Amino acid sequence: MTTVTTANDREIHRERIVNAPRDHVWRAFTEPELIAQWWGRGHKLDIERLELYRGGHWRYVEHAPSGPQGFEGRFREVTPQDRIVRSFEWDGMPAHVAIETVEFEDLGDGRTKIISMLILHTTEERDGMYNAGMEAGMNAAYAALDRVLAAMA
Repeated sequence: MTTVTTANDREIHRERIVNAPRDHVWRAFTEPELIAQWWGRGHKLDIERLELYRGGHWRYVEHAPSGPQGFEGRFREVTPQDRIVRSFEWDGMPAHVAIETVEFEDLGDGRTKIISMLILHTTEERDGMYNAGMEAGMNAAYAALDRVLAAMA
C-alpha cells in the first residue's frame, strides 16, 4: 500500500515499499519498455520523449477511457539507482508545473522504498492535483509496477 500525505500546504508526499531490489526498480522507472507497462495504470502509454539526463525532456501520453492525458517536464537531476528530480506538468492543468523528486532506498533485504515528493506552487494547485484522482491513479500505477517487478524477478 502507498502512504500519501500532504506534508505542508504545497507538497504531496508518497511512500511505497516494493518487493524488488533497487536496480530492478530503477530500471522500471527509466526503461521505456518497462515504464509503458505500469505508468499508464494498465492503459496504453506512449512514451513520446525520454531524455534521461539533466535538462532532458520527458513526455508520456496515457490513453485512458476518458481520452488521452499528457504528462511532461524536464529532468533536473538523474542520479542512477538513487534519485530523479524533474518538473512535472499535466495537460489537465496546463501551466501548473510541479517539481517531483523520487528517491529509491535500498532496504537491504531485497525490498526498495520509493519516496516521492511533489511540490506545487500553491495550496490550490496541490489540492487540484490531489483531487483530480491522483491517489487512485497512483495506486493503480503502483499495482501495475508490482506486477512488472514480479515478472523481472
